[in-house]
Amino acid sequence: MFSYRHRLATLPALGLLILAAGCSSTDDRATVAVPSPDTRTSGHCRKLHEALPERLDGLDRSDPEPSSKFTAGWGGSAIILRCGVAQPAKMLDPNPSTTTVDGQGWLVEEPRDGSYRFTSALREAYVEVTISKEHAKAGAGSLVDLGRVIKKTVPEGIAT
Repeated sequence: MFSYRHRLATLPALGLLILAAGCSSTDDRATVAVPSPDTRTSGHCRKLHEALPERLDGLDRSDPEPSSKFTAGWGGSAIILRCGVAQPAKMLDPNPSTTTVDGQGWLVEEPRDGSYRFTSALREAYVEVTISKEHAKAGAGSLVDLGRVIKKTVPEGIAT
């Protein structure tokens, strides 16, 4: 016989099951603006897209919406890459905030949401990598790995 006490005991387990189902990783896909690069830059971006890793900095690949060869993501919105973006205005500043990670130069920007945005320098395509505020605490490992792929697929030069 199914008692009232037995029904109450199953409620917490049922609640956890519903909560877990509502938090599935498929709900965490980011939405980003897709760049519109010229033909030459598009070719570099397509090569980069094909070479990007399935896992980055311990995060699984989860490309943002809408699907494009010019965007990629890992960990939902933890790391978002956009290839073929326009030159950031900050690159024209006399003393922009920059860093070099494993031989790849990056412009560094800090949007108001606490994330970090890095844009590759001295490549024939601008590649923008945004790292969420929460994931930025993990360090620059993702920039090391992405920088290596960028150096293999996007030639040195100045993007147009």
